[in-house]
Amino acid sequence: MTQRAKKKLAIYWAAGCGGCEISVVNLHETLLEVAQLADLVFCPCLVDTKEDELAEMPDDSIDVALINGAIRNDHNEEMAHLLRRKAKLVVAYGSCANSGCVPGLSNLGTVDDHLRTVYDSQPTTDSTKGTIPQPRVEVPEGVLRLPLLYDQVRRLKDVVEIDYAIPGCPPEPHQSGPAILTLLHGENLPPRGATVGAGPASVCEECPRTRKGKLITSLKRTWEIDPDPDLCLLDQGLVCMGIATRGGCGGLCPKANMPCIGCYGSPEGVRDQGAAMAAALGSAVDVTPSRGAGDDHAGDHARQLFDAIPDWAGTFYKFTLPSSMLDNAARRYSERDEPQLQEPPPAGDPAPTGTPGPAYGAPWTVPARG
Repeated sequence: MTQRAKKKLAIYWAAGCGGCEISVVNLHETLLEVAQLADLVFCPCLVDTKEDELAEMPDDSIDVALINGAIRNDHNEEMAHLLRRKAKLVVAYGSCANSGCVPGLSNLGTVDDHLRTVYDSQPTTDSTKGTIPQPRVEVPEGVLRLPLLYDQVRRLKDVVEIDYAIPGCPPEPHQSGPAILTLLHGENLPPRGATVGAGPASVCEECPRTRKGKLITSLKRTWEIDPDPDLCLLDQGLVCMGIATRGGCGGLCPKANMPCIGCYGSPEGVRDQGAAMAAALGSAVDVTPSRGAGDDHAGDHARQLFDAIPDWAGTFYKFTLPSSMLDNAARRYSERDEPQLQEPPPAGDPAPTGTPGPAYGAPWTVPARG
């Protein structure tokens, strides 16, 4: 009997933390089924396949490519296009690839903001103060290059067409394992563009806690109370994102007495996770103390109530800023947002310690020693 040829699987890590690779290892026994079905032909942290070897593979020769991480720089985008050519199915794996996740919060600033903060404003970087890493630096031995940081973090589907999405930070193995096996088998697949490995409804549908729907009189941080393990966390004044977050995880955080932080992104049909949460929270707070007290007092009461949330963007948009309506106000990526390469400065010594180097994106020439 002729043995069936094994499928080919690729995994790529763009702008992410590595948790999605760990989630693949966390498939446990399911990983043995994956190994029986497919050979891992490309995965920079596990397999020593070089990028030029990937480029030499025939187009559509890889059956499934799991791409995790957001698109932060030109190398991320280059690899996304390369894997799109080489793979029959491209899967946005995890929250960074799907909706931007934590890296996407940098869209509230600029590349120069971030680099100056990290390399020029921290006491721990005093030895390199004023030196900003450059995408292109000329040295006597040749030209050194680093990937060019984009001014805006983008989702995978903003740069290439994706076939499926598996959400989560990271995806939970009881959902992602069967989804990966289904994609590798290639039979009875859902419609292209579908989200797999997750449910269509919210985390609240999976949460075992009892919600009484009472109005919230105060908002609290997690360290301020010891929550009742049986009652809805939102009812207890904790900002639990479950009402505005896609289910599929099994409600793991609420079951551990911690509020949902929103890692599976928006439920089916919800355009903006943060806006949905803000609307839900606004309808759940008790405004009784401000009734009949005048607009000024009502505004003071509302501000006092919501001041308990110290970081609105980091709370409501921790996982979805690049996919939100708010991101349009934060200058969604366009060609004109890319840092433009400037003319190199005149030959001479590099900027001395303690003084600013060239702006990011400007070529920098380092003279020969001696």
